[in-house]
Amino acid sequence: MMPEYKRWYDHDPLLLEVVNLLRDYQTELKTQAEIFLKKIEEKVSRDAMDRFYEMVKPANGSRWYDKDPVISMTVELLRVVPVDVQRQCAEHFINSLREMGIDYQSPNAKPEQKAD
Repeated sequence: MMPEYKRWYDHDPLLLEVVNLLRDYQTELKTQAEIFLKKIEEKVSRDAMDRFYEMVKPANGSRWYDKDPVISMTVELLRVVPVDVQRQCAEHFINSLREMGIDYQSPNAKPEQKAD
């Protein structure tokens, strides 16, 4: 029997960690979110991303990530991609923090991903 999750990102501790980081440090991590969106744009198109976002964004914008369009689009794209892609994106996000010079150790990263 599959466990029931309250939120779409609760199924993966690393994805949950990334969503929480985005929530808690929106301003500081906005650049990382922009990089993520650029990478998605390279695979699809900006027009496709914008059309998708217009379809899924709520009219009232009451969620924490709806306050900033970059963060909102990032979270919405993470929400709809397949689970394995969510995991890859979360791993890349954590690795990118180190590349940006942010000394962050993920408690949920695979052992080979943790910095020495």
